[in-house]
Amino acid sequence: MVRVLHFADLHLGVENYGRPDPATGLHTRLLDFLRSFDELVEHALSQAVDLVLFVGDAYKNRDPNPTHQREFARRIHRLAAASIPVCLVIGNHDIPHTAGRANTLDIFATLEVPNVYVGRKPTTFEIPTRSGTVQIIALPWIVRSHLLSREDFKDHSLSEIEELTLMKVENVLEKQLERLNPDLPIILAAHGAVQGATYGSERSVMLGQELVYPSSMMSKAAFDYVALGHIHRHQVLREAGPPIVYSGSVDRIDFGEEKEAKGFVVAAVEKGKADFEFISLTSTRRFVTVDVHADGTDPMAQVQEAISAHNIHDAVVRLIIHTTADKNRQLQDREIHKLLGDAFKVATVVRDVQRVSRLRLGPEQNIAQMAPLQALETHLRLKQVPKERIDTLLEYAQRLMTGGA
Repeated sequence: MVRVLHFADLHLGVENYGRPDPATGLHTRLLDFLRSFDELVEHALSQAVDLVLFVGDAYKNRDPNPTHQREFARRIHRLAAASIPVCLVIGNHDIPHTAGRANTLDIFATLEVPNVYVGRKPTTFEIPTRSGTVQIIALPWIVRSHLLSREDFKDHSLSEIEELTLMKVENVLEKQLERLNPDLPIILAAHGAVQGATYGSERSVMLGQELVYPSSMMSKAAFDYVALGHIHRHQVLREAGPPIVYSGSVDRIDFGEEKEAKGFVVAAVEKGKADFEFISLTSTRRFVTVDVHADGTDPMAQVQEAISAHNIHDAVVRLIIHTTADKNRQLQDREIHKLLGDAFKVATVVRDVQRVSRLRLGPEQNIAQMAPLQALETHLRLKQVPKERIDTLLEYAQRLMTGGA
C-alpha cells in the first residue's frame, strides 16, 4: 500500500484582498498561500506519506516572478530531500501562450532534480517509493493544437473539434495503459474538467473553450485512483472502482470560495483498491460575508449586532447593508469601519438602498387634476402593493368618501 498526498491548484501569486507585509516585503496573500502549503508539507513529512502528487496550477499566471518560483521550489525540495518522490503535472495556468516557451515547472526536469517527476505531456512514470512502486499516468492540461493538425480544425464545428480531441486523448490513455505493469497500482493524474463536477470560482469562460472529459474516460477499471486538479472545490465524483477525486485548491481566492473547505487528499493505494481521506487545512484565510437589514429605528445598532454575530477576526470581510433612503442617512462610514477593525481586510462595504420610485407624469397630466381614488391607486402601485390589496383599500376609501360603513 502506497500513501499518496494529492493536491492541486496552489496558485501562488494571487493577491486579491491583501497588502505588502512590511516585515517580509512579500504580499500578505502570498504569505497566506505559503502558510497553507507549509502545513501540507509538514503533514507529508510527519505522517509517513510515500509520494506527493501535485495536479497542476502552481502559480496564478504563466510568468511567475522569481520570488514565487523560489518559494515553490523550496517546499518541493524539502519533500524530495526527505526521500519523498514528487510528481508535478502541468495545469492550464502553467502553460505558456506561445509554442516553444517553457512551462512554469520545466526547470525541475531541466535540472533533473532528484525525486521530482514533471508530467508536461501525456506520459507514464513508474515511481519507486519506500512502500512499493506506483505507476502514474500524467494527463496535463490539453491544448487542442498540440493534439490536432490544421486539417483537423478545418471545416469543423466546435463540438466536432471537441469530439475529435476527446478521441485523441482516449487513444493516448489506451497507449499508456498498454505499457504498464498490470500487477502494480495505477494512478491517473489529470488536470481538467470532468463531466459531473461542480465548479467553484474557476469557471469556463465560454462554450468551446474548455474540454470536458466524460466520466467514462476517468473510470477505467485499470485505474486504482484518479487524482484530479483544475476545479477549486473539493469533491468526489466516484467513491470507488476507481475513486475519482478533485482535491480542490489549498486556499481561498475570492468570496465564491467562502464556504468551501480547503485542503488535500491522502489516498492509500494498492492494486485493485484505494481508500482516501480529505484533510482540511487549518491555516487558510477565512472569508466572511456579513449581510444585514438595517431599516429599523436604529440602523447603526442593527449593523453592530450583525457584525458582532460573526467571527471577523483575521478574516477578509465584506459587509452588505440593506436599508432605506431615510435610514441610510443615519449610517456612519467611520463608525462602520471601526466595527470592522478586527478584520484582516475589509473587501467592500455595500449599501443596498431601496429608493421609492417617483411618479413621473407626462406633459398632458397634472396631479391636481387626478381624482382622489386615482391618486391613491397610483400611489399604491408605486409602493408595489399587490393588486388584491389595492382593490380592497380602494373599496374602503370609496366607502369613507361616500360616508358608507
